[in-house]
Amino acid sequence: MRTRTQRIFLLTATALLAACGKGGAPQQQQMPPPEVGVQVAKAQVVPITRDLVGRVSATRTADVRARVPGVLQKRVYTEGANVKEGELLFKIDPAPLQAALNVESANLAAAEATYTNNQKKAQRARAIADKGLMSTTDYDNALADERTAAAAMKQAQARVDTAKINLGYANVTAPIAGRASQQKVTEGALVGQGEATLLTTVEQIDPVYVNFSQAVGELDLLKRGVASGLVELDAPGKAKIELLRPDGTPYGITGTLDFSDAAVDAATGAVNLRGIAANPEHTLLPGMFVNVRVTVGALKHAWLVPQAAVQRDAKGAYVYVLGGDGKIAQKYIDTYTTQGADWIVYAGVADGDQIVTSGVMKVRPGAPAKIAAPQPQGAQQQAGPQGAQAPALQKKDETKKDEAKKP
Repeated sequence: MRTRTQRIFLLTATALLAACGKGGAPQQQQMPPPEVGVQVAKAQVVPITRDLVGRVSATRTADVRARVPGVLQKRVYTEGANVKEGELLFKIDPAPLQAALNVESANLAAAEATYTNNQKKAQRARAIADKGLMSTTDYDNALADERTAAAAMKQAQARVDTAKINLGYANVTAPIAGRASQQKVTEGALVGQGEATLLTTVEQIDPVYVNFSQAVGELDLLKRGVASGLVELDAPGKAKIELLRPDGTPYGITGTLDFSDAAVDAATGAVNLRGIAANPEHTLLPGMFVNVRVTVGALKHAWLVPQAAVQRDAKGAYVYVLGGDGKIAQKYIDTYTTQGADWIVYAGVADGDQIVTSGVMKVRPGAPAKIAAPQPQGAQQQAGPQGAQAPALQKKDETKKDEAKKP
């Protein structure tokens, strides 16, 4: 029994050894190189832009107020319309003001008569005093009366001028050219009684100001770039701004940066800036929020690299580059800042470098890789999963089946 069992075991072992010897050692399969997307590096002049949020304001704003007391009679202008400087806007009842002017005119006439009488008395006193027929006291009193009457006449003339000015204020005119807003007081209301009542506001909105702020760190980065020679700033007053809608589409309105505050806002840690832009169509209205794209200068020699291509480790930022030998190389780069979906790179790469932009996680330095072939446009119309046909092919097959059913 033992002998038979041993024979079976030996025969089985011999068969297994023979099978192993006939097949040989299995060969290890080699993985194909990963496919990657690349972007060829090309140096260019890169404008330094920054997208910020600003608020529109009028370049000039003037409150139209009642400068004399009275009853508001009439609004002459159309609310929301453009008015010229000096154009009539409101009328205040002029009757009390005209009466005051008449009173002051009468006082002036009385003062002029008094001055004329005293002037003649002084002339006679001078003639008599020269002959020694008048005392010194009488002579001095005659001259004093003349001077007093002259001063009173000037005071009366000043009051007449004031009354004329007040009467002119009964016609309320626009202090500046611009767009007049809604009236604040209706006809029949008593205005200017104890205070200059606000009647309306006139704003100049062509051009307009755009007020915004920028972090002080970004301005410091810009200054360091200028100091190192990397950045070339635009001339003062030449820095450009472009205004965009909230969805990113441009208004078609551009302007220049015309003011930069000399101090940092302690509450926000930012510097207040202001741009000015033409607004001939009155598209922008005071109080609107807009997106502001500011261009203050440019990097004279830099590359735009997609953010997805830039990796970081303990040594700094780097990119993978596909060399001419088909192998991946790692290059450390110097970045300035981001711009949209790209990093601005000013050192570390060279023109012609094939920077890996997709498939970054599949490559390693020194390992081979190849550029992914472009996907044909008709690839989206191919069959879906589990051999499902495209809709066009399914429709064709259904047509054939219907024809086959016909007698």
